[in-house]
Amino acid sequence: MRSFTFLTSLILVLTILCFTSCKKQTETFETETGSDYVPLEVGKYIVYQLDSTVFLNFGKIEETHAYQMKLEVNAEVQDNLGRPAYRIFRYIRDSAGTQSWQPDNTYLITPLDNRVEYTDDNLRFIKLALPIKDGFSWKGNSYLPEDPFSAYYLFSNDDDMTNWEYYYDGAPEPSASIEGQNYTDVLTVQEDDESYNVPVVDISSYASRSYSVEKYSKNIGLVYKELILWEQQPNPTLIDPGNPDDPINFPPIYSYDPFKTGFAIKMWMIDHN
Repeated sequence: MRSFTFLTSLILVLTILCFTSCKKQTETFETETGSDYVPLEVGKYIVYQLDSTVFLNFGKIEETHAYQMKLEVNAEVQDNLGRPAYRIFRYIRDSAGTQSWQPDNTYLITPLDNRVEYTDDNLRFIKLALPIKDGFSWKGNSYLPEDPFSAYYLFSNDDDMTNWEYYYDGAPEPSASIEGQNYTDVLTVQEDDESYNVPVVDISSYASRSYSVEKYSKNIGLVYKELILWEQQPNPTLIDPGNPDDPINFPPIYSYDPFKTGFAIKMWMIDHN
């Protein structure tokens, strides 16, 4: 009888442990989907205020140009791999919104079971990946070619872009204020944050800044984006060769005329449907 009671108790304990373990495993793998934060439906649009920073006059002058930009889901299509995707039309107009929208570009969003991909100018990015939880990371630029911006910029910021480690910086915030707009369930994706000699205190030294972050609001989409990629070269000119036989006491003297190459953009949502 004692043996039977012991066996019954053992089976009960094992059943409870199995149930608890299975329940914990189910809870561990429960996650929101990428479509929760990138809702796609033909006709949906988001309007952004956009600041674009460029370097002119051979990198000596920094200017910021302001626009409004609209992203609109145009149609359900297939991407170049034959997967269901959505075609996005991009429009721009003046920052005050007084002019009519002008077509600017077209790109694709491909929502998959475990990630959301963007393909823009033949550059493919993994913008979101599962599971959506604090600290989860992935190689968001793993499909990019070597030096993806080399056709436009002679800098080194994109030399290692394929190894950028995207990660969720915290759990989705229940509420957040971004550029004066209030949102709920805001997901932050930190894509890169590297700098050297920034702020620039030594113009005789190379400097660079690489920074990228995106924020998504549940059931709305991308509400904030910032991307900074620039480097500064010291651009030395020899004005006195010094004494080669005594370089310690009479070193060469240079003048410096630094210049920057690269760009920066900052955009935040101001309207959507």
